[in-house]
Order: sequence, then C-alpha cells, then structure tokens
Amino acid sequence: MRILDMMTLVALARHRHFGRTALELNTTQPAISARLASLEQEFGCKLILRGNTGFGLTPEGEKVLKTFEVVLRQIESLKHELADDPMPILEVIRVGAIDTISSTWLTHFVEATHAAFPHLKIELTVESTKNLVQGMHDGAYDMIFALDPAIGEGFRSFVSCVFQMSWAGSPRLINPDKVYSVEELSQLPIITFPKGTPPYRMVAPYFQDERVLASKLTSSNSLYSIINLLIDGFGVGTIPTVTIHREIKMGLLHALNVSKRFPPMPIIATYQSSTHNDLIRSVVEQSRASAKAYCATVEPSMAWVD
Repeated sequence: MRILDMMTLVALARHRHFGRTALELNTTQPAISARLASLEQEFGCKLILRGNTGFGLTPEGEKVLKTFEVVLRQIESLKHELADDPMPILEVIRVGAIDTISSTWLTHFVEATHAAFPHLKIELTVESTKNLVQGMHDGAYDMIFALDPAIGEGFRSFVSCVFQMSWAGSPRLINPDKVYSVEELSQLPIITFPKGTPPYRMVAPYFQDERVLASKLTSSNSLYSIINLLIDGFGVGTIPTVTIHREIKMGLLHALNVSKRFPPMPIIATYQSSTHNDLIRSVVEQSRASAKAYCATVEPSMAWVD
C-alpha cells in the first residue's frame, strides 16, 4: 500500500468528487479510480459508494479513512522531526457562513480558532444558504453556518444559535409609537430576501396566516443591502434584531411594535464528520463557544443558545 493511495482516499473523502481530487493531486480521474480500486481490492471491501443517491464512504471506508488520516499525520510529523523542523503541518478548514453570521460572531470565531490552532488556515466564504448547502454536498466546505442544514451521509448538524427577528423601518416611513397589525403591515412596502430563500419562506406565511398578502415586495440577496434600503425609507422588513442594533441606537431605524410577533431564526451549523475528525470536532466546539460568548454580550431577547 502506497502513501499516495492513502492521500487519494483522504482527498476523495474531502472533495467527494473525482475530478477535484485529480486536480488537487495533479493527476487524472482514471488514475484516481485505479488507486481506489487497488485499495478496495487490498481491503477486500467497498470503500466508497457512488450512485443516484450521491457520493459517500461506506462504514468500512470511514474506518479506513480514520486510520489513513492518523498515519499520514504521523508520517508528516516524522519528516519534520528528522529534518529538525519544529514547524507543524499547516492544516486547512474551509468555512462558509451567511452574512448574518459574518456581521455578528464570525470574527470572534475566526480569532479564537486561530488562537487555539496557530497553524490552522481558515478559508472563509460568505454566501447564501442555498449556495452553502450545495457547497457542502460538492465538498467545497468542511463546515457551514446557514439557515438550512446540509443533509447527507457524513454530515452532522446542530442549532448554533437563535436570533430574534424584528420588523424595522425608517422613522420617515413608520410611526414608532403605533402598534401595527398584520393587515397594516401589508399596506407598507416590504423588503425581504428573494423568493425561495429561507428568510422569504418565513415572511410569506406571516401574511398568509392572516389571509393578507403584501401589496409591495422588494427583494435583495444581501443583508447589508436590505438594511440600507430600510434606512433610506424604501420599505419595512424583518431581520435579526442584532444586525440593526447600532442603527436603532443611532435613530436611523426603529423596531416596529407589532400585534403578531415574527418567529425567531435558528442558525444551523453543518460539518463533515468524515474528514479531519479530531480537528473538525475541536473547531465545532470552538464555534459553539464563540456563539455562546457573542450571545452573552447582547440582550438575551436578541440572541441566545439553546
């Protein structure tokens, strides 16, 4: 069994794609397939399943992967030791997050993770929930923070934190002393995320429950754009209260008093449990600690950890 074969299986488990694995290892897809076939012949069992249901490791494949990761780390460590090089190997964790997290506790998470793992490289991407979930399935991320979980073999998910949602608008548009009914809200221009996104799926039933539909609807795929549109008086919208806390204190926005509360928004963390096992578990725990630490700095009604 060659070291190259071990590296191939580890890369396959990370990318979940033969083409991207071949690109990383500077070879061809047939070569990757041949190395996998050689490993499966040597172990006498299937290590990877491919089909209409997707790409995943078999239970035997997960056991082999864990051993290969340990062996490869030990080999690299031995190389550094023999070369009298104390520098540890640089490991990479690819993290994706929606902009609600990037504007709240993501910075704390990155800084705390770097402090705990000085030689860990974090590749950070801010994207929509739809693209983050798809990226997890494509093997582009090790961990994401989104509004929907990525569901599949080797994925684990949990609620990272929960954000309270508030209807907000410019003082030029709304009366901060008025209590707005659902019907009255529907008469105002509404700013929200595009149709089909998780935030939109929360907004639409809010009105449909009362048999009232918004008369004017403007959508944007950017939280920052929505906040700017609210400040400029283009409409009212419901967004996490913590993301506009500063604008409310400055008087640029007011939280509307409403007769019907909007449901809170849970942030779902999903990670790949089949790769970087020890490291990813440590990063997951750091993410939990960062979310908890952030929630402790704001009003309990705005953000919390279950």
